[in-house]
Amino acid sequence: MRFDWFKLGGRTPPATLVEARLLAHHALQWVARAARANLKAAADDSHSSAEWDAGLAALVSRPMPTGSGEIRVGLRMTGFALIVLRRGAVLDAFQLDRRTDAEAGAWIDSKLQGLGLRPAKAVLLPYAMPDHPVGRSAAYDCSTAGRELGEIARWFAGSAELLEEFRAKHRTLHPGPTPLRCWPHHFDIATLVRLEESARESAKSVGVGMSPGDENYAQPYFYISPWPRIDDARLPHLPPPGHWHTQGFLGAVTTGDDILALKNRGLELLGFVDAAFEIGCEYLGVPSR
Repeated sequence: MRFDWFKLGGRTPPATLVEARLLAHHALQWVARAARANLKAAADDSHSSAEWDAGLAALVSRPMPTGSGEIRVGLRMTGFALIVLRRGAVLDAFQLDRRTDAEAGAWIDSKLQGLGLRPAKAVLLPYAMPDHPVGRSAAYDCSTAGRELGEIARWFAGSAELLEEFRAKHRTLHPGPTPLRCWPHHFDIATLVRLEESARESAKSVGVGMSPGDENYAQPYFYISPWPRIDDARLPHLPPPGHWHTQGFLGAVTTGDDILALKNRGLELLGFVDAAFEIGCEYLGVPSR
């Protein structure tokens, strides 16, 4: 793996990222709104998802076609700015520090409309966001969150690389892993490994991803979540550094603190993800390869 997992931690332990994560989660909704306004709705809501762009350290929307080429909107973590891109090049950026959501919406709408796209500000999100002053018209305040936003970027960078390696290992499965996406509702980056060719809600699958933190854990964590849900009474032993999470969702989980305690972080984390995925497949009665 190219990413150096030992760049994580240090002066920014996982539990210190909550405020920065909430700021970024709220800001990412402008990327989702722009996509919802300008892309055809997908049944799984993937049109509103974002992709990790390692070169820009940004979460960027799926391409939005215009007469002058495809446009993407993104959230750049380093420098904390909304960006508009064409063919991978940044056309313009809006620094969010000390600015409100109203100002961000006015800026992004002016850019979208100038490019012949529909505005984002009027889009209503079909989910509730975590409570934060930004959602109540307060300005984004990055005065004490700059280092933490950079750390969140590193968590996304390392996780995206690791999850793409995981996807490549299981590309022969059918229907197999979906593209890696960041979902604006939960702010997690994940792939869904589909194990049955079926549109039924009960179709077997395993979700594999990284959340930068949420109401379950106030720090980043990896999860491997089989579906349909395994009977809690039948849960098998997990290899270190994992445990079973059973409240709300069921999944094999390892937290940021657990990951930073590993001797060989990246390789051992990938080994845990692979092992937990195999356990999930076994209990679903589906071969993992």
